[in-house]
Amino acid sequence: MPYQTLKGGRVPIRLWTDPATVEDQALDQLKNVSSLPWIEGLAVMPDVHYGKGATVGSVIAMRDAVSPAAVGVDIGCGMTAVKSSLTVDDMPDDLAGLRSRLEKAIPVGRYSHKEPVDPSVLPGLKERGWYDFWKDFDDLHPGVRARFGRARAQMGSLGGGNHFVELCADNSGAIWLVLHSGSRNIGKELAEHHVEAARKLPHNQDLPDKDLAVFLTGTRKMDEYRRDLFWAQEYARRNRAVMIALAQNVITRRFGEKHCRWGEVISCHHNYVAEEVYDGVELLVTRKGAIRAGRGDLGIIPGSMATGTYIVRGLGNEDSFNSASHGAGRKMSRNKARKSFTVEDLVEQTKGVECRKDGGVLDEIPGAYKDLETVIEAQSDLVEVVAHLRQLICIKG
Repeated sequence: MPYQTLKGGRVPIRLWTDPATVEDQALDQLKNVSSLPWIEGLAVMPDVHYGKGATVGSVIAMRDAVSPAAVGVDIGCGMTAVKSSLTVDDMPDDLAGLRSRLEKAIPVGRYSHKEPVDPSVLPGLKERGWYDFWKDFDDLHPGVRARFGRARAQMGSLGGGNHFVELCADNSGAIWLVLHSGSRNIGKELAEHHVEAARKLPHNQDLPDKDLAVFLTGTRKMDEYRRDLFWAQEYARRNRAVMIALAQNVITRRFGEKHCRWGEVISCHHNYVAEEVYDGVELLVTRKGAIRAGRGDLGIIPGSMATGTYIVRGLGNEDSFNSASHGAGRKMSRNKARKSFTVEDLVEQTKGVECRKDGGVLDEIPGAYKDLETVIEAQSDLVEVVAHLRQLICIKG
């Protein structure tokens, strides 16, 4: 399905979905973004919905400017997946024990590790440069300097909300590990400091929405933000790398090294900023709820607790700034989900999946999300499907 175009302010709004299905609040946000003085282009993914600061499912390309609120507070949030040599035939009939082992290895919700994880003891973890990474912490915003211990302890932890760890099977029966997480509390605090700083700058006082306040290239504030932004994005990537290694360790110990081997790890941010060139112009591309889908790029597009996940390969469509959706996208708020569904509904909708089935995750019920198949079909010119996974175990905070 080709994109549709809505009239914007300085640039048109390109949507990979029916505009009639987008909430008025989200459309207002998109129109405000399209009117920013620094905007070069705006692409909207099929999982689009209203979000704090900027629309979830938006790809914003600006020249010499970036809006910290358009990135969101979970800087670097994204997905990681890896395929194993195991099959569904290897899985026990009762998956509760395996779920329990994974939950013991990876803290969820507000919990963190009692002692920082030592990456060097994790089999298969190929991450390097840990000393230099943590050494750079001293250069971050002064407001987070006291968070060093907390950031170390949260490295390799999941968080709450829509973050998850899953054991899945593809259509051939192969077993995969899939997880969704970001930069934990340190990314949130860095984002909040910079959003507040941007809102106070003189050039942002006449914007239609103060949440879209920007930093400008060549200024000290921009340099400070980029330093913290890219560090937090790296924290998020490393956080997922540690978690996937912890999960692999659990599975390998359970089934044995001779029987359990692992393929290449796939990882992608979906709340981040990248420096990219289009038509010879250097742009700062903000993807909030969108993955990079350059030609050949592997990406991960999840649905909800029981509707599966797609592994995709990018087609390199520059109309979307080489982007695709980050998931199915919510069709209702968390509050509305809690009011619209019951725990009995959750039990029914997650039938066959080993997961929490209580009121604490009711806002994550599959019925609160858009139809994943429709979202995938809407971006057939952005990605091609590599594999479709279905959940066996889903762990949420």
